Amino acid sequence: MIKKKFILCINREYGSGGRTIAKMLSKKLGVEYYDQKILTVTSETSAIGEQYFRLADEKAGDNFLYKIFESLKPSLSEPSVGFNITNKDNLFKFQAKMIRELAEKQTCIIVGRAADYVLKEAGIADIVSVFIHCEMRKKIERVVDLDVIDETAAEKKIIQTDKDRADFYNYYTGRDWTDCRHYDLCLNTTDLEYDQACDIITGFLNVKGYTG
Repeated sequence: MIKKKFILCINREYGSGGRTIAKMLSKKLGVEYYDQKILTVTSETSAIGEQYFRLADEKAGDNFLYKIFESLKPSLSEPSVGFNITNKDNLFKFQAKMIRELAEKQTCIIVGRAADYVLKEAGIADIVSVFIHCEMRKKIERVVDLDVIDETAAEKKIIQTDKDRADFYNYYTGRDWTDCRHYDLCLNTTDLEYDQACDIITGFLNVKGYTG
């Protein structure tokens, strides 16, 4: 039972089970879950083709200075509707705006997209941030099954996807994606079943007074 409104933000390594765990939590808690659905709803409200958001999804922007200096990062101001409307940084502003609007309306689960940072910067309370990770051997095993590829291809995909996500998070937040100090809970799923991971997260929500 939900006792009070909260936003569960899940960052995850590829192959750690983060998406599956988020979907299971959504069903278990009876709350909305947003992963790639963020791209769809942002496209619908902005009237910008969804393909633009998909091409830029969890990819760092192109500003060279932001990539060099971690202290520099794009602002989360209102997105532009001018000539640069499909610029990566502007697309992120549209996405950040949608994340804020969703968080203000409902208890929900948001996967990736630097949602934890976006919401904290907006001063939105009751955010629970979780980072899900696991050992490479287990990630390879899961990705081989999920994507039906061999181990070499799976490892290559994991390394590239995690690099993209880390670069994206660093570019827009100025923070290290894997730094446990930025999260309320870090969960290693190497030796956990997905339902066990869900139990740990729901237990944490219970302790924090959001469920019970």
